[in-house]
Amino acid sequence: MTRGIYRHTKWVAAGALAACVAAATPAAAATTPTVSCTSARAGLADKLKRDITSAVSGRSGTIAVGLYDRTTNTTCTLRPSTAYDSASVVKVTVLATLLWDAKKHNRYLTDRETTLAKAMITKSDNDATSKLWKQLGLTKIKGFLSAAGMTQTKPGANNYWGLTQITVTDEQKLLKLITAKNSVLSDNSRAYILKLMGQVISSQRWGTPYGAGSNISWHVKNGWLQRSTHGWRVHSVGTFTGGGHDYMITVLTHGNSTMNYGITTIQGVAKAIHKDLAAS
Repeated sequence: MTRGIYRHTKWVAAGALAACVAAATPAAAATTPTVSCTSARAGLADKLKRDITSAVSGRSGTIAVGLYDRTTNTTCTLRPSTAYDSASVVKVTVLATLLWDAKKHNRYLTDRETTLAKAMITKSDNDATSKLWKQLGLTKIKGFLSAAGMTQTKPGANNYWGLTQITVTDEQKLLKLITAKNSVLSDNSRAYILKLMGQVISSQRWGTPYGAGSNISWHVKNGWLQRSTHGWRVHSVGTFTGGGHDYMITVLTHGNSTMNYGITTIQGVAKAIHKDLAAS
């Protein structure tokens, strides 16, 4: 069942974007909520607030943003609790759940699981995701979400994993777990997730890594899905280290006229963030 809903995403990933409908009317600037930023580094919060606001102004659709930089204790948010259909971004949660559950049972992943996990993250393979989602079941998935404190995330019912409801707040919590020592995920598990997110195929390396300097190490997972309401959902989550910084970015969007329009919105935000942090 799930495969039928998402089959078109593979077609899109192959580059057939020209068939999508173009251009939407930009939303009025007055409807854009305020970007909120705080930082321990003088001047950085104001600069990020100004530049992220500029990046989203005039873009149609509904945009949510999360930034956290450990080095400067910097946080920025826009619509942090607005819920979005997850599309393939949920695949990081699926992998984290698999590793969390394996740790609880003091076992390694099987060869089958490692094969499915690699396909799920590096190629965004939907069939592999459906198999792991079904294997885990909602009880284990909800168990991980509870352990991770991801209280705003609601798993999709009836194996429709791509309709899981996610927020910037929870995606940032997940990225924090993946990138620092904690009691939920083992160090080996965290390293494995980051390894796969760093091996995403070239055609799926768009989004949050855009504009990062050559000295920055990145790990990314993107998601995209078209539905009859709210148009295209286009999301990107990424973690970044280097240049004296250790940070993570989440950008969630829906109401995009095309997949490319959503990607452009995300990359405008990412470019502004990378630029400001590099200069700080």
